[in-house]
Amino acid sequence: MKLRIISFLAAVLLAPAVLHGQARDDQFKKDAFSQNYADTSKQAKTDSSQLFSFKQYFGSLAHKRPGNVQNLFIGSTVFVGGGQIYNRQYWKLPVVYGGIGAGVGMGIHFNNQYKATGDAKYKNYSTLSYVGAGLVWWGSLMDMTTCFKSDSRPDPGKSTLYSVLLPGLGQIYNGEYWKVPIYWGAIAAGVHFYRDNRKNYERFKTAYEVLSLDTVDPDVERPPEGITKENSLYYRNLYRRYRDYAILGTALAYVIQIVDANVFAYMQDFEMDDDITFRMEPTVITPDYAAAPAVGVGFTLRF
Repeated sequence: MKLRIISFLAAVLLAPAVLHGQARDDQFKKDAFSQNYADTSKQAKTDSSQLFSFKQYFGSLAHKRPGNVQNLFIGSTVFVGGGQIYNRQYWKLPVVYGGIGAGVGMGIHFNNQYKATGDAKYKNYSTLSYVGAGLVWWGSLMDMTTCFKSDSRPDPGKSTLYSVLLPGLGQIYNGEYWKVPIYWGAIAAGVHFYRDNRKNYERFKTAYEVLSLDTVDPDVERPPEGITKENSLYYRNLYRRYRDYAILGTALAYVIQIVDANVFAYMQDFEMDDDITFRMEPTVITPDYAAAPAVGVGFTLRF
């Protein structure tokens, strides 16, 4: 008799948990078969978060979609003037196109003059013209980034692009001026070591080539005494390796300052409180699709 009473009481106590679990299973099956996996709103959000999208770019230029500074920057590197169109600064387009066109046209003209006359000054004029066209293109990207209106200050996207266009400018935009000498110094040191090691590499490369000749040409300058073919080969390879290390170090400093500008722009609103608490207490765990709840231990960390 007692055993029957105990069984009856156990059944009464467990019935709500079983019915609750069954209800959760039924709801799960209902949601699984009724879920819309082709959610267009979610797809739209995913498309807008891409690094670059032609649809997003040209939609922004037509002012039918909200602009994204990274998307506009990448698109404007090829479709020059897109940023000015998005910012509705149409009067800048003749300046940009005229400057680039004039630089490229003069570069081609002076290059033809150099081929016809062989005068080195035309070669220099041609190079300067191409450099001028590149500076106008660079200026159009800087102008687009500066004039882009953002809701946040600092904007991580703008901070990153500033550092891409000019090392250290992202740190200035973030208000971290003390970092600028560090990155400029690292990049300047890399450029210095590259030029120095490249000069020595060319020197010993020429010496090795001269010492490798079977016949001595009196018009060719011989290396100083004490430099042998073996020594010139050793130092040629050594300075070439140092030159490559300098290139790698310069590129690494450039990339690090871009990452630094992006990360610390995101962390401007990050708050750290000294009041850190840790609490452990028993809790009832209710998994979404379990048959019944369970008892466990909960850990809470507040900072």
